[in-house]
Amino acid sequence: MSGKQAEDELIMREVREGHVEKLETLFDRHYQGLFRYFLYLTQNRAASEDLAQEVFFRILKYRHTYQPEAGFRAWLYGIGRNAYADYLGKQKPEVALPEEAGEIRGADAPADRQFQKKQEAQMLRRALASMPGDKREVLILSRFLDLKYEEIASVLKCEVGTVKVRVYRAMRELSDRFFALSGERAS
Repeated sequence: MSGKQAEDELIMREVREGHVEKLETLFDRHYQGLFRYFLYLTQNRAASEDLAQEVFFRILKYRHTYQPEAGFRAWLYGIGRNAYADYLGKQKPEVALPEEAGEIRGADAPADRQFQKKQEAQMLRRALASMPGDKREVLILSRFLDLKYEEIASVLKCEVGTVKVRVYRAMRELSDRFFALSGERAS
């Protein structure tokens, strides 16, 4: 466990014990990641902001249920997943990814290479957006938010081996969809 993760665990324990002012530190550290998670899922900036804030309201409300053994980030994204499920119950989900979600930057690259990278990023967003929600979610958690397999297993309430298989299958499907869009063959 990294130093920041261990510190997050300690801070959340303090929040659980009633030091709710400490939640501000966790908000500062994790709001952007939650916002990106929701933005990838909804492609709606306002909804993503609302959902990220809702997660912190729920943390405050349900702080007494926090169990440090599960890990803070896994608990955080589990709450986020529940908030998103509630949102879906009220809304029609949008699956296209926002333009800024997967930008590939290369300011030093020649103009033609920058254009090619931009096209590839657009195809990648389209390929990811066309995937089923469960496969898209596991890729967002593992590849875009860099959650560890153990954390994802806790969020999805499954075994680590299951997460590894899901990520592998989702990556293969993403690759197939990307190459189908680009007109190339996956090797």
